[in-house]
Amino acid sequence: MGPDGLHRLYGPVAENDPRALYEMLRREYGPVAPVLIHGDLPAWLVLGHRENLEVMRTPSLYTRDSRLWTMFREDRVAADSPLMPMLQWKPLCVFTDGDEHARLRRAVTDGLAQFNRHGVRRHVTRHTRQLVAAFAGRGSADLIPEYAEKLPMLVMTQLLGMPEENGPRLVDASLDLMKGSETALVSNEFVVDTLRSLVRRKGVRPGRDLASRLIGHESDLTENEVVEHLRLVLVAANETTVNLIANTLRLVLTDRRFRASLSGGQMTLPDALEQVLWDAPPLSTIPGRWAVGDTVLGGRRIKAGDLLMLGLAAGNTDPDIRPDLSAPVHGNRSHLSFSSGPHECPGQDIGRAIAETGIDTLLTMLPGLELAVSEAELETSAAWLTERVESLPVRFEPPPAIAAPRAEDGTPRSAADPAPAERPGPPPRRRSWWKSLLG
Repeated sequence: MGPDGLHRLYGPVAENDPRALYEMLRREYGPVAPVLIHGDLPAWLVLGHRENLEVMRTPSLYTRDSRLWTMFREDRVAADSPLMPMLQWKPLCVFTDGDEHARLRRAVTDGLAQFNRHGVRRHVTRHTRQLVAAFAGRGSADLIPEYAEKLPMLVMTQLLGMPEENGPRLVDASLDLMKGSETALVSNEFVVDTLRSLVRRKGVRPGRDLASRLIGHESDLTENEVVEHLRLVLVAANETTVNLIANTLRLVLTDRRFRASLSGGQMTLPDALEQVLWDAPPLSTIPGRWAVGDTVLGGRRIKAGDLLMLGLAAGNTDPDIRPDLSAPVHGNRSHLSFSSGPHECPGQDIGRAIAETGIDTLLTMLPGLELAVSEAELETSAAWLTERVESLPVRFEPPPAIAAPRAEDGTPRSAADPAPAERPGPPPRRRSWWKSLLG
């Protein structure tokens, strides 16, 4: 706790068991709780499902313009604060409302709309084969560092128009940035510099990718706006999809009831992902919204300029809407994992496609996949915005040699090579993903 008796949302105590902290705050304060963030700066954590939706859907009362934050106006945020990459105002759709938000968001949504689900699945399948081929012969792997943390970035570099060799360093930088670590600013600078170089190359030689679409969009974005929106899409899509894949794989490998439901044919993979989005959302909290004027939320008096942290994980377990957390939520998409209102995540369908196809392909390639340690040995890694399993050691029967993807001339294709043009033909026959899991 801080010197004034408020609970911190950061640090080892808060990150050891964030869910327990949320429930303790709910019991003590109700749906809206006063908390401290990095630097012991005051904020409000919104815990209630209804209250979260009220904040998300009412930009006239709760703006995304961080320049209104009292802490910024009083110069109480250090220049090297790990909060800066996430909260400092930038020319982004996530920091604007009204007409300016509509202009910027339209460029992003139009840019993402050019990627159909089938095309995304093709990229995911190819990169999954590459990643699995690297460890399949061992009969063992750790699915977090060797798979979940790598796949989304490989796919996103393709969609953004980046060379895939940028992927490994971008993975490390984006994960570090989201943790709010002491090196977050340095990581952010690396990401921005890499993207700025990309934008300048695409300005000369455009392609069919997100960078080129933003550059040529009728919204007439500046170079800085293009760079910042590419950063937003890259970091947010990677972090959320890594966490979604990791948390879903953990559930698949540890929950017997889940397996039983699958073997009975009662749950599809999209249903499974939806369950995880309720129980273990890719982002636990989102900063934030800023009160335009004095108001009341959840019985708490919010002052103009106050910061509100959206508690997605806490809202998803609000007893007012989920009195029984063990009850299945098949087909129910009213969770908060992708936010709501005018700032609802525009890339959620791409994230779902990457996670669903990646998990399906992985389990099809490695039938009989099972956890190599006891469930009790699995550790959860948490930061002030995220929570997911840290390591997922597995074992399996090594499958027949998995050929690396090859180019037209028969030479092995590296991860940096572009995918070949899609050819017409009948779709391959695929085994059900849960049959692969159950052997």
